[in-house]
Amino acid sequence: MISIKTSINMSSIVVLDGFTLNPGDLSWKKLEQLGQVAIYDRTPPELFAERAAQAEILIVNKHKIGASEMDALSELKLIAVSATGYNNVDTQAAQDRGIRVVNVSGYSTPAVVQHVFALLLGLINKVEAHDASVKTGGWSAQQDFSYTLSTIAEISTLKLGIYGFGRIGQAVAQAGLAFGMEVLSHHKHPQRDATPGVTFVSLEELFRQSNVVSLHVPLNDSNRGIVNKDLLGLMPTPAYLINTGRGGLINEMDVLQALKDSKLSGAGLDVLSQEPPPVDHPLLRAPNCLITPHVAWATQAARQRLLDEVIQNIEAFRRGEDRNVVV
Repeated sequence: MISIKTSINMSSIVVLDGFTLNPGDLSWKKLEQLGQVAIYDRTPPELFAERAAQAEILIVNKHKIGASEMDALSELKLIAVSATGYNNVDTQAAQDRGIRVVNVSGYSTPAVVQHVFALLLGLINKVEAHDASVKTGGWSAQQDFSYTLSTIAEISTLKLGIYGFGRIGQAVAQAGLAFGMEVLSHHKHPQRDATPGVTFVSLEELFRQSNVVSLHVPLNDSNRGIVNKDLLGLMPTPAYLINTGRGGLINEMDVLQALKDSKLSGAGLDVLSQEPPPVDHPLLRAPNCLITPHVAWATQAARQRLLDEVIQNIEAFRRGEDRNVVV
């Protein structure tokens, strides 16, 4: 999709990779009222300079913007990231050049929470397996009105461990409590974020006590691959791992082995270390593993909130106000 709208005497805005934000079910109209706007679904590197040459404002989701890209754009004043994470932008280079960088946080919390429990309930209730069994004649061949393919746990009997207790982690905790789960968390600020019904423990104790561990921390050098065979080996039975955070948080080969050895009863993964994954990624054929294509954030309502926030960030920048400023 290429869309260009013009408003006289207003800044040039270029959306470099707008498809994941708006695959066609949202309206760009409010954005187009802000100036001369060019919207591209995706921008290959060889077309970057041509498309962004006159841009004063760039809107990017995952497109990489480094020092060389900034130096090619003499009019650039603002990089508006249509996401929470901004590691695709060289923020130091932007600061050195007087280019403002803004992002959006908090827009996807309800969407991620429902996806966490969609993955968990899908694993516990074996929804996919039972559906496949029924549709291949399994139910029709039964003598009884009901059958199960394996033992089904009840979610209220399981302990939920939440690694990271920011806005999303806190909302996951509330949902877990509503299901009747005992909730534990490992968090940097347990006293500041003390929550009724939630017990804060060490990371090792979180895995030792929890039947379900859900990951909600940002990825950094200190926690890359932190969910490994040692932590997974501490979990009681049954044991489920849910990752809607970042793929790099887990050692994928250790998770694969834990699934093969039935140490993990199931894994629900919305993120992988490489996205899109190669066709031979080992977890794509792992037993008892549900994988979704990084869609936990992507409900229509969440994407609308994201677009609205991007627009408000741009409007604030024009007024000279600080809003969601990274640098």
